Amino acid sequence: MSQDSAVPETGRKLSGRRRREVVAVLLFSGGPIFESSIPLSVFGIDRQDAGVPRYRLLVCAGEDGPLRTTGGLELTAPYGLEAIGRAGTVVVPAWRSITSPPPAEALEALRRAHEEGARIVGLCTGAFVLAAAGLLDGRPATTHWMYAPTLAKRYPSVHVDPRELFVDDGDVLTSAGTAAGIDLCLHIVRTDHGAEAAGALARRLVVPPRRSGGQERYLDRSLPEEIGSDPLAEVVAWALEHLHEQFDVETLAARAYMSRRTFDRRFRSLTGSAPLQWLITQRVLQAQRLLETSDYSVDEVAGRCGFRSPVALRGHFRRQLGSSPAAYRAAYRARRPQGEPSAGPGALMEAVLPPQGGPGLRRPAPAGVGSGHGPGEGDPFAQSRPALPGQRGGS
Repeated sequence: MSQDSAVPETGRKLSGRRRREVVAVLLFSGGPIFESSIPLSVFGIDRQDAGVPRYRLLVCAGEDGPLRTTGGLELTAPYGLEAIGRAGTVVVPAWRSITSPPPAEALEALRRAHEEGARIVGLCTGAFVLAAAGLLDGRPATTHWMYAPTLAKRYPSVHVDPRELFVDDGDVLTSAGTAAGIDLCLHIVRTDHGAEAAGALARRLVVPPRRSGGQERYLDRSLPEEIGSDPLAEVVAWALEHLHEQFDVETLAARAYMSRRTFDRRFRSLTGSAPLQWLITQRVLQAQRLLETSDYSVDEVAGRCGFRSPVALRGHFRRQLGSSPAAYRAAYRARRPQGEPSAGPGALMEAVLPPQGGPGLRRPAPAGVGSGHGPGEGDPFAQSRPALPGQRGGS
């Protein structure tokens, strides 16, 4: 659906005490300063001389201050949660940690704002705050590609699409990491005041009015950064370097000097995923890379990705991508422009979701869009959501 098409009606009328031109930005201690500064710059600076309609900005503390941010800086927000009651748009630019719960008072303020018709926006890890408030249940959403698997596992009713730069679901919007927050804020200005105003703002910010493509070009097979300093990081690195070998989770647990039960629990607490499902996903990802960049037969690809047989590869590949390996290779080569070099490292979540989409997703999303885990052996999330059988258009 085009980004210039009308925003769908949500059926929720804005409360009389809220104003469309008022934007509340909710800040928390520990939030990164770059993401936090994006909505402050877009909505908090008067650029009427450049043809950009003015918003009224309310910077609100989501918890008791002072608020510490990147580099040890301390911020003091001029407003508290009560000021959100005046806003027609509420922005959560980031959350300090995907492993810790947001304050209950902030979640209640977000739910109340949504019930009263406010537009709720989560930039990057701010999507975790919206999900914790229940505002993403049954909705399409995105976040930074690195955190998308964790968001999908922790909140299985959220239809996470890590390919998009942003997702507009009418009254709830989410964006991918860092710079994608600028894309979504520009999209909000475009929605409110038209393409000319958004273009004028983009020129002031010296950024494209809209970027083409999604997050796919940036994805890799990394796990959430929290694992980087954990003893399991070495085991994960070994697994990624030896995907061509046939080994199982028991092998990984032994390398970590843990029992299988302890290893499963520790791995899941760090990544949000069961180690067997993660390992299968990485093998499918490796197969996807080889199908994109080599001329190996499907049987050869299976052997080079550690699958015990081509049948095992085909089964897991179809469950995770919705097509056979041969069909995937044919479709990939058909959509790559002639003369374009083969893709480099494949995408982490392309092993979970088919590669498609555009710069931003607009509502509505088809039923069944989610983490892409289909029913199958070793899939602990088989009952969370059905597999992705269909196509979903980007903006």
